[in-house]
Amino acid sequence: MGNARVVFTPSGLDGVVEIGVTVLDAARRLGVDLDTVCGGRGICGHCQIVPTAGSFAKWAIDSTPLSAPGGDEVDYRAKRALQPGRRLGCVARIQGDTVIDVPPDSQVHRQVVRKHVELGELELDPLVHLYYVEVPAATLDREPTSAAADIAAALAGQHGASFTDTAVTTPLRLLGSLHPALAKADGAITVAVRDNEIAAVWPGFVEAAYGIAVDVGSTTVAAHLVDLATGEVLASRGRMNPQIRFGEDLMSRVSYVMMNPGGERELTSAVRLALNELTDELIADATIERSEVLDFVIVGNPIMHHLVLGIDPTPLGLAPFVLATADAVNGRALDIGLNLANAAIYLLPCIAGHVGADTTAAMLAEGPHRGADMQLLVDVGTNAEIVLGSRDGVWAASSPTGPAFEGAQISCGQRAAVGAIERVRIDRTTRAARVKIIGCDLWSDDPEFDAATADIEISGVCGSGIIEVMAEGYLAGVIDHDGTINGELAAEAHSPVVSDGRTFSYVLFERGDTRLTITQNDVRQIQLAKAALRAGIDLLMEHAGLSDVADIRLAGAFGAHIDPLYALVLGLVPDCPLHAVRSVGNAAGNGAVRALVSHAQRAEIELAARQVTKIETATEPRFQELFIDAMAFPHAGASSPHLQQHVTLPEKRATATATGDGRRRRRDRSSTTEVPSNV
Repeated sequence: MGNARVVFTPSGLDGVVEIGVTVLDAARRLGVDLDTVCGGRGICGHCQIVPTAGSFAKWAIDSTPLSAPGGDEVDYRAKRALQPGRRLGCVARIQGDTVIDVPPDSQVHRQVVRKHVELGELELDPLVHLYYVEVPAATLDREPTSAAADIAAALAGQHGASFTDTAVTTPLRLLGSLHPALAKADGAITVAVRDNEIAAVWPGFVEAAYGIAVDVGSTTVAAHLVDLATGEVLASRGRMNPQIRFGEDLMSRVSYVMMNPGGERELTSAVRLALNELTDELIADATIERSEVLDFVIVGNPIMHHLVLGIDPTPLGLAPFVLATADAVNGRALDIGLNLANAAIYLLPCIAGHVGADTTAAMLAEGPHRGADMQLLVDVGTNAEIVLGSRDGVWAASSPTGPAFEGAQISCGQRAAVGAIERVRIDRTTRAARVKIIGCDLWSDDPEFDAATADIEISGVCGSGIIEVMAEGYLAGVIDHDGTINGELAAEAHSPVVSDGRTFSYVLFERGDTRLTITQNDVRQIQLAKAALRAGIDLLMEHAGLSDVADIRLAGAFGAHIDPLYALVLGLVPDCPLHAVRSVGNAAGNGAVRALVSHAQRAEIELAARQVTKIETATEPRFQELFIDAMAFPHAGASSPHLQQHVTLPEKRATATATGDGRRRRRDRSSTTEVPSNV
C-alpha cells in the first residue's frame, strides 16, 4: 500500500510508516510519548490525538486526513464523548503524509508547567471597587425614575465620597439584570464599579471580586486567579499551548497561516479554547462564581497577542514586522470568546514586532526602567526577549533562539516531566556523568537511586539538564571550546564518548534498555540557540555603550531553572560576578498580575513601553558577526575573569575530524555557521 511520512508534535519526532497502520502503532515505532491503558482496544481513551490539516512548510508536508472513524471509535464517542477534533489513536489509521498532535493529557510523561507568581512589594490600586447599597423600593408617592437612576442615587447617598464628581452609568449589557437583582434581596445589592461605570450587580452582599492574569507563551500558557482587593493569588493553572501542533516555533505558525487560508482562525480558536478551559479550572479550584470574575489581563509575545485577539499575524513574519497596534488593548472578555460576561480584558502594550506584551510585563515586574544602575533582563524561551536599561534609557530586542533550550531538536530532549533529567555532573577524570531526575531527589550514583526510581521511566533530558550537560561536558573536556565532542576520548577504556559514524556522541545515562546520548548535532543545536541569545545581548550592550553589566536577571519558566554558573560557562550571558546573575522566575506572569490589581502599574508600563529604544536583530548588520563569535564556549573573543574565579576553564586545543577514508586530520574550528532564521 506504500509508505507515508508522519510528524508528531509537540515532540517533533517523525519517520516513515506503512499506510494503514494505526496512529498508536506509528507512535510506538517512532518513540512518541502516547499513552494507552487498554492496549489499543478502543476502551480507555488515553490515546486521544488531534489530526491536523493543511500545509506545513517546516516539515514540507501537506497533511492528509486519517481514516474515517471506525466502530470502536464510534462506540467510544457515543458512550464517553470525544472533544471536537480528537480521534482515538488506536483506531485512526494513517492514510498519507500527516502531522499529528499528541495533547498533554494523552502523554505518559506530561509537562510540568512550573510558573509561579511572586509580587514582592506592591501597592494595590484596584481598578474595580465593590459597594453594598440598600436601594429604596419604588412607590407611587414619589416621581418615577428608573432602576439605574435609583442605584446611582443610592451609591451617591451611601458612598458619597466616591461619587461626588460624576454620576455612575449603567452599560446596556447590565440593564436587564437590575430589576431581578433588586427584587431578589428587597433592594439590598452589591455593585461593582469601574471608572464610574457599573461592571456587575449581585443581589445581597458580595464580599470579593476576582481577576485572572494569563501569560500566553508560545510553549506554555500559565493562568492565575487573583483576589482584586487583596492581590492574593488564589489558584494557578498551566498547560501546553495547543498551537504547538501547528509548529514548535513562532515562525512555523506564521508560515502555517501563510500557506493555509483561514489558518489564523484555527490558531486563534485553539488558544481561546485553552484560555476558557484554564478559566473553568481556576473557578473550580477557588470555588467562586463565574459572575465574580471582573478582569482578565493577557500578556504574550506579539504573535500570541495578535492571535488571541483574532488578528492575522502574517505581517509579523516579514520585515519590517509591523504590529496591528503597539498600544494597550481594552475590551470585554466576550469580545475574544471568553465565557465571562462581567469581565473586562486588558492586554499590555507591545514594544516592537518581536518584543511583545510579555516583555513589557517582565519590565513591570523587574523594573529595568526604574533604577539608576543598568539591568539586563532576559526571558529565555523559544524566542528570547532581551531588555537592557536604567531610568536613563532602555533598549529591547528579541533573538531567535528556537526550541532547543526546551528539549526540542535534541535527540534525547524532552519537556520538563517526571522522569526527565534536570541536573548533571560530570567527573573530571573518568568523564562519567551522574544525574538527577524530576520526581526523585537522589543523584544517580546514590546506592538507593535505582530502587527509588524503579517505577519511573528515565525518558530524556529537559532544558536545565541540557544546559548542564553541555557546560559540564565543556569543563570536563568532553566538548571542546568550538563545540566539538572530543573523539580522542573514545579510545580510552570504559569511555562514555562513543563513535557514531563520522562524529561522536556522549553517553549521559544508561540503565537496562535505556541509553540516553548527547550527539554532535545536539551540541550544535545548543550552540546555535545560545549564540543567537548572546549576540542579541551583545548588540544591545553596543547600542547602550556598555562593556559590562552587573545586574543580570534570567526570567521565564526555563530561565528560572538555569544555574547561573552554567549560564556563564556556556556564555549565555556576558561574564560578570556570579552573584550578579539570578533567576527571577515567571516575570511576565508577575507583571500580568501587577497590571491586574493596579491602575498605577498599567499607567507606568504604558508610558515606559513608549520610551524603549527598539533594536531589530534581523536587520542589524553586526548581528551576524556577533553571532559567530558567540558560537564558542564561553565566547570566541570576550574574556571570562569572573567565571575563572569559580571554575578552571579548559585550554583551547586543536581538534581533529574524520575524513572520508576514516583518517584523522587537524583543523581550526572557526565557525561560519548561519544565523538561525526561526523566531
